[in-house]
Parts: sequence; structure tokens; C-alpha cells
Amino acid sequence: METELPPILNGELFSVWYVALAVIAALVFAVALANTDLFLTESVPAALEELSSAELQTTTGDGKTLKGQTLWEKNGAVIMVEAAELSSLKPQLDQLGVPLYAVLKEDLDTEVQNFRPFFNGEIFVDQERVYYGPTQRRMGLALGLVRLGVLRNLVQAQKNGYHGNKKGEGFILGGLYVIEAEKQGILLEHREKEFGNKAHISSILEAAKKINKSQ
Repeated sequence: METELPPILNGELFSVWYVALAVIAALVFAVALANTDLFLTESVPAALEELSSAELQTTTGDGKTLKGQTLWEKNGAVIMVEAAELSSLKPQLDQLGVPLYAVLKEDLDTEVQNFRPFFNGEIFVDQERVYYGPTQRRMGLALGLVRLGVLRNLVQAQKNGYHGNKKGEGFILGGLYVIEAEKQGILLEHREKEFGNKAHISSILEAAKKINKSQ
């Protein structure tokens, strides 16, 4: 009568371990690849003319709209698209005489009210999302959750008490503009490459110091 060999002797256990290791290696490779810039949407520089003519809604309850150029035509401006954390710059910008604004893409439920405690400046809504273009860039949930930078930024935001909105178009990436007075041009344009990817404070201040005020 034949004696049946244990799995470790007939290769069955080895095959199971081989498949498990192959799956783990594939997952590690996929996560590593997701943390490169390979799957990120390339940004397109904004046109000052389009930003100038964009219709922005006030969030003070008066229902008014204004042209984008109104924000920077006299003293230039630093305009943050979504990000709230950089509002700590306001005292330094105030010393330079440069206003700080935030532009959101929508105002659903209490989104603006929830955003306001974390931003020290005026807030506007850009329903046409001109400030998110010319090509709107999105980051899907699956990609975001495997990027280490996104996870780190989400944890930091949670620690700071900011949870964001759970409705609406939450996957569009934002950015930041430093714009000179009148029609002199854009001094600095930063586009988020992933959620929470902020411009360096030193770069913002350096650009703000170059703003020439209108006469």
C-alpha cells in the first residue's frame, strides 16, 4: 500500500507559499508605483484673463457675485484654492499689504461655515471651477488611500479638527495663486499633485514681496 507524503514533501505547501509571496510582491510593487507621479494628471498653467473674468460668489449671505480681478486689481493677492492650512500666513501678508482669499468650488449644506474657522480671510465660491482649471485634475479614492503623502496629510487635517465635506465633488485637486496688481501677471502658481500638497510658505512670501501695488 502506498504511503501519502506530507504536503511539504509533495510540493503543495511550497506552491501555496509561492503564490502568497507573489501576491504580496505584486501589492508592494503596486503601492510603490502609486506613490510615484506616473498616475497623476499633468497640470496646465492658468490664464490670467480667465481668472480675471471668472464669476465668484460671496459667502456673506448677500448673494452678490464679482469678477475675479476684483480680488487683486489694487494690491495683488494670495488666493488659496481649497487649502485652509496656509491661512497662518495672513499676519505676514497683512504686513506686506497683500490680501489673502480662499476660493471653494461649491457650498453644500454647511461647507463654507465648516471651512471658515480654519481660514483667516474672505471666502468665495467658484461654481464654474475656473480656478481649478484650465484642466480640472482629480484624484480617485483608491489612488489617494495608497499614497503615503495623502494619508499623512489626512491624519494631520484630522488632528487639526478639519474633516472636509462628505458630499459633492470631493476629488478635485486645488492649488494656490500669487497674483500681481492689475494685469501684471501671475507670480506663483502651485497645483496640488495630491490631497493636502501645499505650496511652501517661503515661496509664497517670496512671491508676495514682489507684488507691485497699483498707483
